[in-house]
Amino acid sequence: LMADKDFLRVDGSFGEGGGQILRTSISLSTLLGRPVEVTNIRRNRKFPGMMPQHLTAVKACQQICSATVEGAEINSERLAFTPGQIRGGKYTFDVAESKKSAGAATLVLQTIILPLLFAKSESNIIIRGGTHVPWSPPATYLKQVFLPVIGLMGCQTFLKINRWGWYPEGGGEIACRVRPIDRLRARQFNRRGELRKIYGMSVTSNVGGGGGERQMRAAVKQLRANNLDAQMRNSDVAANGKGTIIFLTAEFDNVRAGFSTIG
Repeated sequence: LMADKDFLRVDGSFGEGGGQILRTSISLSTLLGRPVEVTNIRRNRKFPGMMPQHLTAVKACQQICSATVEGAEINSERLAFTPGQIRGGKYTFDVAESKKSAGAATLVLQTIILPLLFAKSESNIIIRGGTHVPWSPPATYLKQVFLPVIGLMGCQTFLKINRWGWYPEGGGEIACRVRPIDRLRARQFNRRGELRKIYGMSVTSNVGGGGGERQMRAAVKQLRANNLDAQMRNSDVAANGKGTIIFLTAEFDNVRAGFSTIG
């Protein structure tokens, strides 16, 4: 833990003034044991303050380290967060707990995954909410790209999509296992290297009419027009509402990249 226990003050209106400032602040606060005060939370957004997804991220960090928190409520533009000791274990978080929402479960996971990597024991996490929604990385991105890439740094994580959740109904669920590590292995990702392969999926829920098949054919046609081949599959998944996505994973020599469009 850092010796300086004074609050680090962060202006949430800096730059784009969005929720990532809050999430990064409390994630690093939890990891480093440094109290943080975030003001002007999401000041540059149409509806400032914490929405359900942001509040869930705060409560998740609070729970994994028994933090003392002030201002943890919907629409709050100020948060004071004093962390305690990080603990691994079994955790369940629901973005819609405080208010019906399809807020991104993936962003909640990204907030807590770094500190949980340095807990003393393994963690098993369930997060309910939107799994494939606008303005956030879809769960497929975490599974296919983000987690494999941090795996190159020594992280052992495993993600499963238990149920898909689209906007605006939400109701999806992801499960993640995080094994503790002693340190991160530094990597440089400044060169992608040669493209090895592209593969992807066309996924639909409650759409019908062969929409998923048409999506897949259109993607393959676009790629072939650019002299690229891809292994594609089409599937229909259970969900509370309607939704579609095309997701492509590109594997290079040194790294992966993910591309998606939500319908």
